[in-house]
Amino acid sequence: MIKGNAIIGQSGGPTSVINSSLAGIVTKAKEFNGIKKILGMRYGIEGFMAENIIDLGSENSKTIAGLKQTPSSALGSCRYKLQDKDLPRVLELLKKYNIRYIFLIGGNDTMDTIHRVEAYARQNGYEMTGIGVPKTVDNDLFGTDHTPGFASAAKYVALSVQQAGLLAKDMQRVDQFVIFQCIGREAGWLTAASVFAKQDESDAPHILCLPERAFNKEKFLTKVKKCYKDFGFVSIVCGEGITYADGTPVSASQTKDKFNNVEFGAMGGTSTAVSLHKMITAKFGFRGEFQVTESLPMCAIDRAVQADIEEAFMAGKAAVGLAQEGKTGLMVTLNRKPGKKYECFTGSIGLHEVAVRAKPMPDEYLSKDGFGVTDAFIKYASPLVGPLPEFAELKYQKFADKYLG
Repeated sequence: MIKGNAIIGQSGGPTSVINSSLAGIVTKAKEFNGIKKILGMRYGIEGFMAENIIDLGSENSKTIAGLKQTPSSALGSCRYKLQDKDLPRVLELLKKYNIRYIFLIGGNDTMDTIHRVEAYARQNGYEMTGIGVPKTVDNDLFGTDHTPGFASAAKYVALSVQQAGLLAKDMQRVDQFVIFQCIGREAGWLTAASVFAKQDESDAPHILCLPERAFNKEKFLTKVKKCYKDFGFVSIVCGEGITYADGTPVSASQTKDKFNNVEFGAMGGTSTAVSLHKMITAKFGFRGEFQVTESLPMCAIDRAVQADIEEAFMAGKAAVGLAQEGKTGLMVTLNRKPGKKYECFTGSIGLHEVAVRAKPMPDEYLSKDGFGVTDAFIKYASPLVGPLPEFAELKYQKFADKYLG
């Protein structure tokens, strides 16, 4: 067993439950005699290279436990793409602080970071353990049934679409349509989750625009026309990353981040929701609204799913458990036990299988016309999201009919 210090980092966008994973790692690490000091990267790998390191082990147990109910990223985050030229500096600091255990909580790019650091240290004869803990509201990490953070963000989206849909229905004489934009560059898991707002065919949402299907303007506008005719208003939920068949973003954004990912809605383009809004208005002359929540589903602890909080904590503890077993180069996974009753347990997958590899929604989850989802998706996501509130609905019996009758 290696003996030395451990360091924990958080990267990329937060989730409502990312700090619960942090709490799980710290809690379990305190029980592991192979770990002497528990350190934290302030602002991810970028902060680590600047030696912005904190003493997590000095925090009291009440604070660590409170992280389970705390939104955002307590350690601070970054979106820095680790370069090959950075690896010698990382190894230098690992040796300087006798860090033998690294735990990074994040998504695809974070898994790539820890994979490269762990491999570089091994190649240079430095014994250390590197374990990744999954995190992303997008639910697009390969190798895990779902990711911590997805369920809470999915509930946020479903609740938002449900309530905005009621508003749109009642305000249809003022606004004929509403568009809700979801996070998700290449995967439509969150967009799809909005269907849990729907209890009746007329309820929002009516149209889903998913990144897994090429956007067709004419088919979309035809669908809008039909929904307006059938329901008197149109509720649309779109993924931020939808593209035309040639790969051009519907948002027309050209701005890219440090990982070469298109920043939808950034300077240099409009948001996807705005682009769709312009199409509908130009075609039909409708007045409508759009909602772009951006980071809000990532940090809404008030809408978090309790099971999501507990699974995130469990994933953090499982990461230290893998280290105790002498394993390295792995990411913790959440797996689903077969059977009617939903039960979750942890597993693992090699970082090399996960790094920079997205998991889009499978075809069996998408409707034939591409504007909806199937019962298979409902079955998959229902136990994660949980029940939504039921609201009262007036019968709208006309007084004149009753009075005269």
